Amino acid sequence: MIKKKKATGTYFTETEIMNWFVQICLGLNYIHSKRIMHRDLKVSNIFLTANNIAKIGDFGISKVLQEVLDFTISTVGTPFYMSPEVCQGRSYTLKSDIWGLGCLLYELATLEVTNA
Repeated sequence: MIKKKKATGTYFTETEIMNWFVQICLGLNYIHSKRIMHRDLKVSNIFLTANNIAKIGDFGISKVLQEVLDFTISTVGTPFYMSPEVCQGRSYTLKSDIWGLGCLLYELATLEVTNA
């Protein structure tokens, strides 16, 4: 959908973005409540149903933590969406998924990936 928007020079509406963003937040909250760290949250891992329902997918590099406050150190994920602590090789927690969520929101609004 982003490629189509770019090609036509149009943007998603605020309503569309917020609808998807809230759904993604709720989905991320659910997987985090199960102690699952996605570790590769990005627009290409969000799937839309025919009814415009957002689904988080591609759990290939996800990690199940022993405790919600656990951390990990491995460097995995897509570079544009990696949190600073991952890029620096430091330990990270579920909060790193929130960084990816922010990058995802930025991309939905601007149709560009962040280069922070």
